[in-house]
Parts: sequence; structure tokens; C-alpha cells
Amino acid sequence: MRVLAAMSGGVDSAVAAARLRDAGHDVTGVHLALSAKPATMREGARGCCSVEDSRDARRCADVLDIPFYVWDLAARFREDVVEPFVAEYAAGRTPNPCLRCNEKIKFSAVLERARALGFDAVGTGHYARLSGSATGPTRPVLRRAADPDKDQSYVLGVLRPDQLDGALFPLGDTPKAEVRAEAAARGLVVAEKPDSHDICFIPSGDTRGFLAERIDEAPGEMVDPSGAVVGHHRGVHDFTVGQRHGLGIRRPAPDGRPRYVLGLEPVSRTVRVGPVEDLDVTTLSGADPVWLVDPPSGPLDCVVQVRAHGGTAGATVRVTADGVDVALAEPLRGVAPGQAAVFYRPDGGGDVVLGSATIAATA
Repeated sequence: MRVLAAMSGGVDSAVAAARLRDAGHDVTGVHLALSAKPATMREGARGCCSVEDSRDARRCADVLDIPFYVWDLAARFREDVVEPFVAEYAAGRTPNPCLRCNEKIKFSAVLERARALGFDAVGTGHYARLSGSATGPTRPVLRRAADPDKDQSYVLGVLRPDQLDGALFPLGDTPKAEVRAEAAARGLVVAEKPDSHDICFIPSGDTRGFLAERIDEAPGEMVDPSGAVVGHHRGVHDFTVGQRHGLGIRRPAPDGRPRYVLGLEPVSRTVRVGPVEDLDVTTLSGADPVWLVDPPSGPLDCVVQVRAHGGTAGATVRVTADGVDVALAEPLRGVAPGQAAVFYRPDGGGDVVLGSATIAATA
């Protein structure tokens, strides 16, 4: 096949491109320029998409002897990822920009352009397993990666079947340590390059400062479960459900225990705080469901994951007129509206993705 390999400048995407080439595909590398004003250098593991990353991607493409291009998608990235990220925080929700980047950029904008240029599929360095066919007649099956510590099936769980049908994930069966060793053996300069951990468009890691520059202050009260006002804040966008540190509450709780953010109410400008056990939720509702299987006509038993790392529980999902209702077999703590709930098949190790929805509310 003709495959477009998305090359971020990191070790994973470089090895993925190499494996696609070795598999006999006609591979072209592309680096996505997602920032209108990219930093010259990365700060260790912070951020990505710097000028340094673009140069590293090009150097790896040279070693692999494949064509290489840079695509400027900064405007699309700002419109589809950054601006919704800010809007979600302003509305008291906690978005996951990596999910939206996969959905809107890598497997929408990039895949659409790749197909228009005659490519059959887009290959990336994501850690997930995909069976079926990139262009074949069978429905794609998305599974967890063999390396549980690197599994990225959660952030891919929002993709539609037609998007997965045009995807290739060559690293899904390989532990990260082996990927780095392979990169070194191939002479790729990124073999020991640190992984990116923070939000790529906030390389400083200061999410609160980033939002403060884009959202006007809307001061309000911090209220405990009894209704007592225990503090004040500059805006609900400064907080996320489950947050403990940085609350700015000078008066300790009567029992001396830490307080956590329990909920955000942007209309009344209220931040609800309380003890950790009040973070437990047993039900949640989800909007905009995406199914990789036929939508269930009745109750669906599954395993649900509500965060990129951890936050899993047995659950029963029911399709509703507005989305889905999810009843948890055991409580989950600190589930934030705006994040994704990804549903996995409960048998066979619970590693097959069934579908997903955006968490709208919890109880």
C-alpha cells in the first residue's frame, strides 16, 4: 500500500515508519506543524511540535530513505483542538486534547488529505493493536497494546470505523524498551529522546496560566457539602473534578481532612469541594457515542475506562435518546465531565474496544 507515516520527531513514530517500510509499503513521511509559532527547542519531555522535532523527523526520514514533507495544519489544529479545549474549561468540563487531536487532526484532516493524494492509509506510532484491514471488507477491531504501561487504545477509542479503516499501528505488539532498542540498532538519532507528556500546545505545563490568558475572570464561591462558603476563586476554569492542590482555601475542614473539587457550576460560578469519598460516582451519562460494533439494542455489559491511565470498572451501558447511560459495578473516583468513557469487551482480557462516549454528567 501507499502509506503516509505521521512522524512527530519522536522515537515511536520513527520506528513505526521504519516497520511500515520494511513491510513492503510505499512509505512517505510527514511532520505536522501544529503551532503557528513553534518553539525552537523542546524542554525535555514537555510539549512537542517544535522546530527541533521537525528536524529530528526529517533526519529519521533521511536514515530510512523515504520522502518527507511538513504539512502546516496550525489553523485547523487551533480551530478543532485548542479553541474547543478552552471552551470546555470555560464551561466547567475537563477535555482531553489528545483524544480530539486523533479524532479531528490525525484521522480526519490528515487522513482526508492523504486519501485525496492517493495514499491508502496513515501509519502512526500509537501503542494499540488493530486487526481487520486498513482498506479491506472486514470491520476494524481496536485492541489494547501488548505493553499495558504504554497502551493508547483509550485515546483512539473515539475514532469511527471508517477512520480506523485507514489506520496502521505497527507498534501495538511491542514493549517500549524494545522500540528504543530497535531505534538504536537502526541508527535513528531519536532512540533516547524523552517522550512527550504534557499538552503539546502548553509546553510550559502551566495549564492554568494558559487558560487565564484566554478566559476572562469570573469570580465565585467555593462551597462545602453543608452549603458553607469556604473560599473564593477567579473562575471555574481554574479547576477540575478530583483536584486537591491549588484550591487556595486557607481554612481547613472541620475534621482536618483534605478537600477535593467535587463539581463545577459555571452558571452560578460555584466550585463544590468536599472529602475524597464524595468523589465516588456509580452512574454516568454520555453524549455523542461512537460504536465500533453494532449499537446495542439492550443492556451491554462491558468494562469502562474514564481516564487515559487507570479508572476502569465493570459497567452496564444502555443506549438512550440522548446518548448512553452507564451503571458502574463499583464506584469510580474523580470522574470529570468532558472526558471520554471508552467501553471494552469484558471477556478475553477486556482489551477489545466496543465504543465510546463523552462524559456529560455523573452521579
